[in-house]
Amino acid sequence: MLAAFGHAYAAVDVNTANEDALRGIKGIGPAKAKAILEERTAHGPFKDPADLGKRVKGMGGHTVERLQAEGLAVGPAGAAANPQAAASAQNKGAAVPATAPKNNATVAVKK
Repeated sequence: MLAAFGHAYAAVDVNTANEDALRGIKGIGPAKAKAILEERTAHGPFKDPADLGKRVKGMGGHTVERLQAEGLAVGPAGAAANPQAAASAQNKGAAVPATAPKNNATVAVKK
């Protein structure tokens, strides 16, 4: 049954996504995707939505909230929220933390 919902809503983890995956989020264009990737490469993964908002120019709290509503996942909770997306990202060559918890997974359905 989980597979049935997996296609309805696939979260994109900001800490593992490549440029194409980030650009798939409504509201993230080429410049913003590049800024996110450059900041992540230079200073490591984002801890939480507030960390993303502080570190990437032009991404305040409201922008991050809107992007999360569009499917952007940030921080450890984001990686655990959709293990299918993390597995998909891993298959495409993106790094996925080996310690991601596999229990307490949730399924979100975007209507």
